[in-house]
Amino acid sequence: MNHYATQKSLSEAVDGGGLLVVAQWEAKPGEADKVAGILDRFLPEAQREDGVKLFLISRGKDNPAQFLFYELFRDEAAFKAHQESAHFKTCIAGEALALLAKRERAQYGLL
Repeated sequence: MNHYATQKSLSEAVDGGGLLVVAQWEAKPGEADKVAGILDRFLPEAQREDGVKLFLISRGKDNPAQFLFYELFRDEAAFKAHQESAHFKTCIAGEALALLAKRERAQYGLL
């Protein structure tokens, strides 16, 4: 997977709090590279969203079928807008979810 980053520092990203979403995916057998390709297209679009403060996706070193998402949104409204975006509907809902054996997600508030 390609790596993308904004010019924002971590301290700038967390300033003012926000909604943190952490997700873990595991691809079905034989589908991990296809999922990674979808995420390569999706990630730069997600990082450009107005309400996104930080958006990172990592792939497991020991198990490349596992993916970890670390997403920081300005607020709940920004998270909802993310889920309604064209790139989320196309890449995630339309392509990636069918290739997953497991999907977990939790939300946190920053301290």
